[in-house]
Amino acid sequence: MILQALNGYYERLLADSSSAIPEFGFSVESVAHCVILAKNGDVVGVHDLRERDGNRVVLKKVVVPKPPKERSGTKAPAYFLWDKSKYVIGCDVDPKGNRQFHTFAFDDFAKRQFGLLEGVEDMGAKAFSEFAKKRKLGDIPSWANDDVMSGRFMVFQLDGEPGFLHEREGLRRIWLQHLEKEAPEDVGQCLITGLSGQAIAYTHPQIKNVQGANTAGAALVSFNATAFESYNKGKGNLNAPVSERAAFAYTTALNHLLAPESPRKLRVGDTTVVFWTEARGEAERFFNFAMGGRHAEDDSLARRLEGYLSAVTKGKYPEELGDSRTPFYVLGLSPNAARLSVRFWHVGTVGDMAAHLGEHYRALALQRRFDSDPEHPSPWHLLKELAPQRDSKNMSPLLFGQFVRSVVQGLAYPQTLLSAAIGRIRADKEVNYLRAAVIKAFLVRNRKQEIPMTLDTTNTDIGYRLGRLFAIVERIQEEAVPGANATVKDRFFASAAATPARTFPIIVKNAQHGLAKIRKDKPGWAINLDKAIQEIVGGIDAATGFPASMPSDKQSMFILGYYQQRQDFYTKKEKNTED
Repeated sequence: MILQALNGYYERLLADSSSAIPEFGFSVESVAHCVILAKNGDVVGVHDLRERDGNRVVLKKVVVPKPPKERSGTKAPAYFLWDKSKYVIGCDVDPKGNRQFHTFAFDDFAKRQFGLLEGVEDMGAKAFSEFAKKRKLGDIPSWANDDVMSGRFMVFQLDGEPGFLHEREGLRRIWLQHLEKEAPEDVGQCLITGLSGQAIAYTHPQIKNVQGANTAGAALVSFNATAFESYNKGKGNLNAPVSERAAFAYTTALNHLLAPESPRKLRVGDTTVVFWTEARGEAERFFNFAMGGRHAEDDSLARRLEGYLSAVTKGKYPEELGDSRTPFYVLGLSPNAARLSVRFWHVGTVGDMAAHLGEHYRALALQRRFDSDPEHPSPWHLLKELAPQRDSKNMSPLLFGQFVRSVVQGLAYPQTLLSAAIGRIRADKEVNYLRAAVIKAFLVRNRKQEIPMTLDTTNTDIGYRLGRLFAIVERIQEEAVPGANATVKDRFFASAAATPARTFPIIVKNAQHGLAKIRKDKPGWAINLDKAIQEIVGGIDAATGFPASMPSDKQSMFILGYYQQRQDFYTKKEKNTED
């Protein structure tokens, strides 16, 4: 299903004239130089194709002829009508400026060009053949400076003619005919397209730009041990027969999604997530925005996407996202040695995706502490808040995968999410908006509790009430002993949440001393604080008193009660209304 969906995405891109997806036998590569040839094969100039983007130098993306199989090894074959100086003139320059000559690459470049261009009646083919004939190993031409020989790709152009040499129709046709002749001998039914009589690819092209995987690429489909083989089909991919064209299509589509500047990609820890729809629209941009991916630099676009997010949070479906029935796919990948592991795979519709995002953000909704706090915090922001030192490198990749899957599919959040939030609060003794929002969302979705955005004085849950009581005690200490070196929060927050019976008798008694100090300067305020304490303590069952211990769900309510009571202290009462 994954490969079929990727193959379908490739077909969609190929039919879109605005996309730069290459057809079978071609690839999009980064090229630095273009060598201009005269009709007799002489070089008349070299154009630098690189452009500046701020402080960066960006190579030009060019669609070039490239075999479906990646080249590797010391005797890797040359490319047709383009390559590096190592092949074109048999020499390159290492980072220290030393020239190195490559006999095999020099000879193979000529072998590749002469083998395909012999007898071709094309002006560009003749010029290029003449150029190849005039080369001499060890003779560095004047146009090949150190920059040209620094290991970047170069293409060719016929002087006075439009387009690159490999783009000439006659030469493209020669390349495609060559690919047909080189097709694998094994023929069978393709498991992606279902077509019979297809040339089956023995190996599939590599997948690049997956976080933590080999930079040269990794395989999504491969067999490397006899334990995986069936019917004597060997270690190749004949055990999972995919036609060469379909293998090219699904890998090209996946590499397109994984490209460095792709707006359809998210990365957290060792998990790389890609997503796409079957129809062009703003759904992909919206999902990227909602999940905390690379945000648009275009302010108007960002405002529009934020508007969509507000709409789905209110249960509305923005028509700009397109047909709600459009299939929507999410694929999570992780590195696994030379291969890739599928962390998760989701198939749904754009409508489902919008509805599930709305449910998620409604569950998260909580009064913010500061105006700078994000109204719709992304999963990345939330999980970073739960990571030690708030370092994204310390995020749990397993938790991220489970969390994203629960958001996308509208499932219960993983239990480890609550454990991580409580554990981080215990360790840091800090309860902020993002951590409290995570706990609220967990209780709303997993425990089906109804929790308002702001303080709920009618909530009789013992954990919630004790959390409020702790916030009041802390406030009394702040006013009675401003600037205390060790606050009640520093010393007792974790024990108050876990074992209230051991902690609250002590801190409530100490709070009475603090109230006595406050009463001297602010008698009215002291009365209000004392009333608040009495109201909470009076609601506790006198027979049982403070609980000896509280499970994680009650501790979660404790944290929420504490956060909302603290927020209530700093909220102007005329604005203390639910959104």
